[in-house]
Amino acid sequence: MEKKKIAILGAGESGAGAAVLAKQKGFDVFVSDMSAIKDRYKTLLDNHGIEWEEGHHTEERILDANEIIKSPGIPDTAPVVAKAIAKGIHIISEIEFAGRYTDSKMICITGSNGKTTTTSLIYHIFKSAGYDAGLAGNIGRSLALQVAEDPHEYYIIELSSFQLDNMYDFRANIAILLNITPDHLDRYDNCMQNYVDAKMRIIQNQTSDDSFIYWNDDPIIRRELEKYDIKAIQYPFSALKEHGSIGYIEEGKYCIERPTPFNMEQEELSLTGKHNIYNSLAAGIASNIAGVRKEYIRKSLSDFPGVEHRLERVATVRGVLYVNDSKATNVDACWYALESMTTPTVLIVGGKDKGNDYSVIFDLVRQKCRAVVFLGADNTKLHDNFDNLGVTIRDTHSMADCVAACYELAQPGDTVLLSPCCASFDLFKNMEDRGEQFKSLVRAL
Repeated sequence: MEKKKIAILGAGESGAGAAVLAKQKGFDVFVSDMSAIKDRYKTLLDNHGIEWEEGHHTEERILDANEIIKSPGIPDTAPVVAKAIAKGIHIISEIEFAGRYTDSKMICITGSNGKTTTTSLIYHIFKSAGYDAGLAGNIGRSLALQVAEDPHEYYIIELSSFQLDNMYDFRANIAILLNITPDHLDRYDNCMQNYVDAKMRIIQNQTSDDSFIYWNDDPIIRRELEKYDIKAIQYPFSALKEHGSIGYIEEGKYCIERPTPFNMEQEELSLTGKHNIYNSLAAGIASNIAGVRKEYIRKSLSDFPGVEHRLERVATVRGVLYVNDSKATNVDACWYALESMTTPTVLIVGGKDKGNDYSVIFDLVRQKCRAVVFLGADNTKLHDNFDNLGVTIRDTHSMADCVAACYELAQPGDTVLLSPCCASFDLFKNMEDRGEQFKSLVRAL
């Protein structure tokens, strides 16, 4: 019998991992990447005897496959993907593929903001409690590679809308939906509902044995829930105790009502700021459902070190605090960052715009910002939006010029906040590169 053929588009963390699992399961595997493949992934593929190509797509090989596993970064409009869709080839994500070969418990986190912090916090709690857990999805190692070579009893998985788009039979035992605000609209035909529908896929296939944790104050989630027949046990959370929330803050206490009642002093939480209350509640509820003992939840919520590039304190120079929030790749994330500022702020924004509506942060910019520094290849849209807010504006096109401008503008007691609202691909390799350049230049001041 002829082997089933799988083509894999993109040979990054997810694609290379999917290739190893597919090979292990007896498929005829071919990996193709339009860009250069990193050396470590070439080595991984070579070590498993997997055929790969870089810098181009051999379409006849790809379109001959029974199924295609697509990197989440590749849009459906990419020519080879469009041809595969037209031919009716089933296209799935690496997470969907890996899910076929494991019965482990899946704790899955999505939302426009807070995913990485919440995922990392849950992983921190599980590991502290001695659970056999793997970190996967948008952060951590490829789920497929872990299923193939380093299996775990639990997987804590951060899921983007792009990953959810190509998931069909995958089932989350615990699904967490943090919030839904406009993001990536350039990939969803600038239609908010398309993006919302992708996020709601987190609950597909859930049964009455499963759990669904969500932010009860999000108007979009509240509206969407009415459209779905939700079989999972629901665990809504909110800032205050209201309309059925089982996780909330009351009189300075962090409270979870079920499945096991739990509370601790809010001031003991290591994460600060309103948005982090939600992240801490979601993580605490998920851990509670998974049976983690109270003392481990309490300890981990109070000693979690935070996430790199997310409101990360870099240094204080001449009385000015510099904060790296390079992970703020949409306007809403910047809103949360500004909302948590308690000193006059010099805000850095700019990059690859994803169809942003900046008006959401205008009031906070007026209230909190001493100046706004633009950092992008093309800052025209930023000028159109921010120039008339009555705040000092500076225009820069490199991180060195940007940090120099901030150093000049900020006064002792101020905060310089890199919270760009945008993707980083116009001037940087990725948001990590943007954050690293910011940190190294700040430390050299």
